[in-house]
Amino acid sequence: MERLLVLKLEATACDAEAVVNGIPITRVDASRPRSVIPVHEYTLQGENRLELVIFPRPAAEPPEKAPPRLRLQASGQERAHLSILLPRANSPVDEGSARSLGQVEWTPAEDVPFLAPLSLTQDLTLPVSFPRWRWADAPPLPSPIPPEIHAQALAFVTGLAEDLSRGQTDAFMSACRLRSEEVAVAYQRNPETERTRLREALLEGYASQGLQWPVPEAEGLALRPLAGGRLVEAVGPDGSPVLQSAPDAEGKVWALPLRLAWVENRFYVLR
Repeated sequence: MERLLVLKLEATACDAEAVVNGIPITRVDASRPRSVIPVHEYTLQGENRLELVIFPRPAAEPPEKAPPRLRLQASGQERAHLSILLPRANSPVDEGSARSLGQVEWTPAEDVPFLAPLSLTQDLTLPVSFPRWRWADAPPLPSPIPPEIHAQALAFVTGLAEDLSRGQTDAFMSACRLRSEEVAVAYQRNPETERTRLREALLEGYASQGLQWPVPEAEGLALRPLAGGRLVEAVGPDGSPVLQSAPDAEGKVWALPLRLAWVENRFYVLR
């Protein structure tokens, strides 16, 4: 690809999250103050919404149980900057060498009060011609998530974890087929090549180290609504992907994000 549509998020003295079209993309904090990530599979032809969230809530916190927003006062040191850039391939990802398509900035003066989480948005039209992604047309789930749908999500994740722990990848690869196809299209890759690479990595992890995938408990699974409820992200108590391996011999943990759509009483992994 000659150009790559990327999101860049930077923050100083605060935590910040970048959201595109209602889908959280990345977070930064004191330990990682800068993040750059491609966003083709989250953008739409026509109007898009870019959102900067200051001091976002924990990812696993259900919206209906969220506490009141906190009243804070700026120290004058806080800064956050979110931008969508279009650099050329193999070029630096910065405003000096890439075309800027949109940005949201937060630079409060000292002693200015604000409520956190604080959300700042910009609507923009992006020069993209991707097909319309399936997640954009998925039916929204009700809020709060009904217990029966949560139970089916738990059964869905449990089945994937049990199969992977036996070295069986068919169920996971089938569940992720639509995601694999669309992400491949987004970055001009071959879908079958991408699926083969993922399958071989999972099989190698099991063959070489007997990689195991713990089954989540019901209280350890949270469904985070995204894109106006059209997707839910399956996360654990700390907000990380709930489908995670036990540490391997080197202490490495594999995490497989699951952003799910609920269509005709069945879950599909769309991102």
